[in-house]
Amino acid sequence: MKLGSHVSIRNGYIGAAQHAVKIGAQSFQYFPKNPRSLTVKAFDTKDAARCAVFCRENGIESIAHAPYPVNLSEEEPDLREVLKASLANDMEIAEACGSIGLVVHFGKYKGADALEGYKLMIDMLNSVLRDWKGQLLLLIENNAGQGVRMGTTLEELVQVRKLTDYPEKIGYCLDTCHAYASGLWSGSNWDEIVSQGEALDYFSHLKAVHLNDSAYGYASFRDRHANVGRGHIGREAMIEFLRSHVIQELPLILETPNMDNYTHQDEIQFIRQELLH
Repeated sequence: MKLGSHVSIRNGYIGAAQHAVKIGAQSFQYFPKNPRSLTVKAFDTKDAARCAVFCRENGIESIAHAPYPVNLSEEEPDLREVLKASLANDMEIAEACGSIGLVVHFGKYKGADALEGYKLMIDMLNSVLRDWKGQLLLLIENNAGQGVRMGTTLEELVQVRKLTDYPEKIGYCLDTCHAYASGLWSGSNWDEIVSQGEALDYFSHLKAVHLNDSAYGYASFRDRHANVGRGHIGREAMIEFLRSHVIQELPLILETPNMDNYTHQDEIQFIRQELLH
């Protein structure tokens, strides 16, 4: 597996890749632009190209993450157009950086008819992917169930992908904190999830993992990450997860607290030395 973490692009895309290598990561995640903005960014294509070359030369993989305001099930027509343009921009940047995918959260819909939320999401995916010719995949991430319960089951993820016009352009990103918070993964039923996911053909399209412990309990529907082995999921459940055959070839990205006294570099080292041996 390729263990890494989320990194900043304050020093450019090449700077993000160089920082990943510096902290001993074999993969990394980044925001292509301001994580709170939906504006279309005019990016430095040479910087992005240098990032792609550096990653190839150093054997590391990257994924990008769409901005926080992105909601695939947004109703308001004008905002939907803004979202489509923003996602197309993110995909263009991530493709130029050589990333394997752009992570976007499963849609959230607060209306009375949940089916309408799924329809809006599928329409948004079709609109974004219709003219996409690149190799980069759009990676749908499972939700924690905070606020809205959409996107908390493997069945939903698989079904939405199947119902789009472009399933070949879509993959998945599994967030372990979200899986635990949503009630999908109890910490002791991972074998059942693997069996279910293989039967649904979920894992063959899983391209990345967000490796996060949970600051809140099982089925809390609260999305707050904790450092691996230091949250409610705990050390033993994480060890079992890390040994699972379905994630061995994937980038595993830490989105955990990165503190002065316990950095992502420290956490990567801890996982390798304490949990993988």
